[in-house]
Amino acid sequence: MNISKLKRAAYEFLRYAVVGGLAFLVDIGVLYLCKEHLLNSVPYTLYISTAIGFLAGLTTNYLLCLKYVFLSAKGTSQGRTHKDRLIFVVIGVVGLAMNEAGMKLGVEVIRINYLIVKIVVTGIVLVWNYLARKFLIFNTKAEVGPDGPADKEE
Repeated sequence: MNISKLKRAAYEFLRYAVVGGLAFLVDIGVLYLCKEHLLNSVPYTLYISTAIGFLAGLTTNYLLCLKYVFLSAKGTSQGRTHKDRLIFVVIGVVGLAMNEAGMKLGVEVIRINYLIVKIVVTGIVLVWNYLARKFLIFNTKAEVGPDGPADKEE
């Protein structure tokens, strides 16, 4: 991989991390709101709240990925087909399973505060989500710079 491609990949991952951070804030905010205020008397409150928060974060992530992260998809159907959306959701469901397993392990087995566990688990899931989405959905060979797809010369 040459320096130019490496630089583009680094910019893309940086954008993904920023988008992931915003999606994480939605995720953890909804988790906290549901667990502490909306669902606090429901059985399995932590796990239901984790799932609801994760889905809110997933939706945020999807929309922002199309607009800001995978710039090669701008102006194309890439990431917008039914198949791509299904793959995005399947990757998200795997991430959700990783989230739930991590929460159970961290909170019930290791006995760490659920918010601290959520931060650690989110870092692991971030890497999984990026790599899976990059290679299974947004795997174009198009040349994309930090400001988007390069214009083709006419």
